[in-house]
Amino acid sequence: MSKKTEPENSPSWCNQNAIGADVVPDILSKIRVLNLNARIENQPTTIDESSNAVLKYQTPNFRVSATIEMAPMPEDHKWKVGWIQACTDMMFHNTYGDEGYTSWEFPELTSGQQVMISDCDGHHYPWYGSRNETVVFQGPCTMYQSANISMNDNFHPHVTWRNPANRGQNEPNLTKIVRDQSFNVWLVAWNMSEQKAYILKTVRWNMRLDIKVDPKKPLGQRAELVSNPIPKQPELLTENVPLPRCALMPPNANSAQMLVWRPATGRPLCVIPPVWQNDVPVEEQVRKYDSKLCRL
Repeated sequence: MSKKTEPENSPSWCNQNAIGADVVPDILSKIRVLNLNARIENQPTTIDESSNAVLKYQTPNFRVSATIEMAPMPEDHKWKVGWIQACTDMMFHNTYGDEGYTSWEFPELTSGQQVMISDCDGHHYPWYGSRNETVVFQGPCTMYQSANISMNDNFHPHVTWRNPANRGQNEPNLTKIVRDQSFNVWLVAWNMSEQKAYILKTVRWNMRLDIKVDPKKPLGQRAELVSNPIPKQPELLTENVPLPRCALMPPNANSAQMLVWRPATGRPLCVIPPVWQNDVPVEEQVRKYDSKLCRL
């Protein structure tokens, strides 16, 4: 009897592991990870009330860096090493008094269809970026090669002082902002010659913040950070976490997110729909991606 395979792009297919957690000893002898460092800046989230329309805040930066040392290789060998990030959980609620709250959501996660969603830059799937975030080693080379790669991430959104679902709202009525978001970051080595990928390291990090707002106070005195101002530091996992297909494929977090109004009474309302269109071909929505890595 032939083995049953899941339809491509089905929820179960997307959640299957594309890259396993175990690293082949031979790979570790070829690729060394040195000076791995992951941290979040030890400073509080800053709040900006300079605008009459929106409250702005900026969280401290998450940063991760490493030195990659690649062994000599023959002419037909080519490797790409870099960072891949995916969001595993997100709660982002902006409360407007007793009326209800707006919620930034990923339909793929809230529906349970995916266990996580890619957080790449949207242009170079599945990598977080294409500048300092990745490096390519190409043969022939008779000597060891080395390069530093790094990435950083933070939140700097705008939140409207007034309920965006109520166009007749004149007075500010934002009373609370709560955000709790978690990520996995993988350091991945992609053998472009043999179309095989390996996880070298895994980092997990979280950012949580709670801002209390008194909309009746004058602009500049309304908001206060009430959560712990000292950020929780990232965790460098002793055992790697497998990388599922959904973390390699479109859509990414920025294009998939939607803003939903969830009133205290009544039905939810979509305020801002996702940018990503499921009925439009991927090639028309993504500039460049390592298609073979994305289709593992």
